[in-house]
Amino acid sequence: MTGRQFAALAVGLGMVTLTACGSSGSTSAGGGDSTTVTLVSHDSWAASKSVIAAFEKQSGYKVKVLEDGDAGQAVNKAILTKDNPQGDVFFGVDNTLLSRALDNGLFQPYQAKGLGQVDARFQLDADKHRVTPIDYGDICVNYDKKYFADHKLTPPTSFDDLTQPAYKNLLVTENASTSSPGLGFLLGTAAKYGDKGWQEYWTKLKANGVKVVDGWEQAYDQEFSGSAGGRKAGGDRPLVVSYASSPPAEVVYAKPRPKTAPTGVASGTCFRQIEFAGLLGHAHNPKGAKAFIDFLLTRQFQEDMPFNMYVYPVVQGAKVPAEFTEYGPAATSPEIMAPAKIAANRDPWVKSWTSLVLK
Repeated sequence: MTGRQFAALAVGLGMVTLTACGSSGSTSAGGGDSTTVTLVSHDSWAASKSVIAAFEKQSGYKVKVLEDGDAGQAVNKAILTKDNPQGDVFFGVDNTLLSRALDNGLFQPYQAKGLGQVDARFQLDADKHRVTPIDYGDICVNYDKKYFADHKLTPPTSFDDLTQPAYKNLLVTENASTSSPGLGFLLGTAAKYGDKGWQEYWTKLKANGVKVVDGWEQAYDQEFSGSAGGRKAGGDRPLVVSYASSPPAEVVYAKPRPKTAPTGVASGTCFRQIEFAGLLGHAHNPKGAKAFIDFLLTRQFQEDMPFNMYVYPVVQGAKVPAEFTEYGPAATSPEIMAPAKIAANRDPWVKSWTSLVLK
């Protein structure tokens, strides 16, 4: 998963995760139905019913969404089916996986309306416009405030802190080979310590008792003591790799709402993640796909995203909820890495990481 599955907790709060079933006017992708736009995405896609309805009314198209697992799974499946795609638009490829999609010719160029309102730092394919930036977030270590208060221990603030004896056996992270936040955390350490230094760092982290699980749901909702799910499951790890936007989710979905977030973010452990949408190379409804991509850059959709997918809008001037500003502000100095560097090193780094950490 992308890791932001808090939308799944919001059933009945006006959100909708559309599926392939029940969309009127829809046919199989191979049928080329011109009245339907089929969006292929990861399982964390969510949007308000009213916002999708507004697009359908304005455009005349019906929206059908096919969810294909976590981001990595969805991208791989889209590549395998690219000659006869499942849909028209793909949403959810991020900067950690972008080169894989582009190198395999997954998308055809399209310069979206409204792109001029998107900061250039998010436009990682600006010369060819094969993908359009839609949102961003920061993969960061989260901490359980109550645990650290009870143990009179200062929460970590940096990558270096996590290797210190005071935090031994406290951190749980996701597998870098199976999880988007797990991969992002690995890339964050590579950006911080360099091509060779990251391995020494992970040797220290392993010696300090880091726990690795398959995906975000297990790490955050089961192992992490600070989340609502983790508390119910008896999670005993007060540090977890998640997102800067996780604390506001813990506030918004709690009943009653707490006055302060029960979790915090170690601001010096963040890696910037950018998500994109693209027009699939053999889309059956390219006209509808273009209209939908344009819609994703409207302020209506951009301002709807934070409470649905717990991400930040890329369009300048789009409002961010007060809860994000108070409990989950974006990192001021996140680690970043050029897509070309990720492309050149991702697979060998993951292989080395697996051998170093899991064996």
